[in-house]
Amino acid sequence: MKNVNVLISGASVAGPALAYWLHRHGFNPTIVERAPALRDGGYAVDFRGEAHLSVLRRMGIMADIEHARTGMGSMSYVNSAGKPQAKLPADLFAGDIEILRGDLARILYDATKEHTEYIFGDSITSLTEDDHGVTVTFERGTPRRFDLVIGADGLHSNTRRLAFGPEEQFVKHLGVYCAIFTTANHLGLDHTGHAYRTAGRLVAMYSARHNTQAKAVFYFGSPTLDLDRRDVARQQDVLTEHFTGNGWQSERLLRDMRYAPDFYFDSVGQVHMDTWSRGRVALIGDAAHCPSSLSGMGSGLALVGAYVLAGELAAAHGDHRVAFARYEEETREYAAGCQKMGDGVAKLMVPGNRFLASLLNRYYKVMPYLPGKNMAADIARKAAENITLRDYSDLSRI
Repeated sequence: MKNVNVLISGASVAGPALAYWLHRHGFNPTIVERAPALRDGGYAVDFRGEAHLSVLRRMGIMADIEHARTGMGSMSYVNSAGKPQAKLPADLFAGDIEILRGDLARILYDATKEHTEYIFGDSITSLTEDDHGVTVTFERGTPRRFDLVIGADGLHSNTRRLAFGPEEQFVKHLGVYCAIFTTANHLGLDHTGHAYRTAGRLVAMYSARHNTQAKAVFYFGSPTLDLDRRDVARQQDVLTEHFTGNGWQSERLLRDMRYAPDFYFDSVGQVHMDTWSRGRVALIGDAAHCPSSLSGMGSGLALVGAYVLAGELAAAHGDHRVAFARYEEETREYAAGCQKMGDGVAKLMVPGNRFLASLLNRYYKVMPYLPGKNMAADIARKAAENITLRDYSDLSRI
């Protein structure tokens, strides 16, 4: 085995999942994460279909996932008075298993911390490759040598920028911004959620952690904004500007937002690249092929990609040129199918005018009685299951 020392940038989902499988196959993973600690909070992510569930089972974390799952039921669209007007089935929103991203990250960290070096509060600043490895410099730590570097650092990947070029070359903005944070479950939601849609805006609440808290979610349509991704105060001001006077629970949630410990704000986008590797550097998860948070496929796709990349590295005995090519060959069509789930959803999520918003609300009201009522959920399941995973267990060294 060669190229055993692997640096992974990003400690959310794809990074720790990759570290888990790399260790199983005899590699030595190191994870560097810009945040000072694991990020709590975040939106709920879901897994559906045998491809997703089989990876979770093979990792031995299914029991922990089941324990922390949200158990979400249907989502109700309400009017300004909070009266339910339409109900969408749980399978469309929660898949087979739904879990908060922060809870999933903790489970993956616990499954890898004993055999993975974690470096929090630091970030890669340069990558210099030669025939024998990559010299990596960091914002705070001393330079180090690694055999391979994997970017698992999300939509705004720093690794992708350093190895492939500016973000603008690869990220497609879908015309929507999203914010989410933890709040009190003052509506008494019981494993369910309420959403209120107006022209160009949607605000929702859903219960979390066995109804002890709730998540507040805001979506609004907008072209790309010139915002510092780390300027939380300005982000909250922008959200306030868009939702003041919107109705339903908007005003209360905007007040609660100022005290939230886990406020998150970002554009909704996709990543499209001709190749996911360059030399000794490769990308996985959202860094390589983000399908957007609206697709419901991001975390499942990240787990599948991590499983395949580690397995192909083991099958190639660490030869990154062979393994990276096989990784793309095995997963590119699958990733493209997952990305299609995000196409068009933005316009449905936040229709641009009052007439379209009203029309969509009326359609959702009658949808349960239409012949194709399960079509959207069926399409999502078909996309999630559109891959046959190779069994790499015979390559395991543990």
